[in-house]
Amino acid sequence: QVQLVESGGGLVQAGGSLRLSCAASGNTDSINIIGWHRQAPGKQRELVANIWSVGFTNYADSVKGRFTISRDNAKNTVYLQMNSLQPEDTAVYYCKALVRGTVTWGQGTQVTVST
Repeated sequence: QVQLVESGGGLVQAGGSLRLSCAASGNTDSINIIGWHRQAPGKQRELVANIWSVGFTNYADSVKGRFTISRDNAKNTVYLQMNSLQPEDTAVYYCKALVRGTVTWGQGTQVTVST
């Protein structure tokens, strides 16, 4: 079993940057994929970015070139560096891990981008 705790959300002006962190604990050696999803008010939760255990990454088209996912295996932490933030990036950002076919979610962190 894996537990995920997100941090780093907040309020930022358009064009600004934030870095989200997702600290994993528990059976972290068994994580196959870990990444970020987001959910804006009234919208479905959507993929933002994933990173595989072998280092492969993928991104939603809407964030390519602006967001970067990375991981620090020594700290069992995954980061999402978000640059050039826009109001449409406003959402609750959730960390998600896939471990042997089981999905685990964090509690989420709010990101609000003002105009």
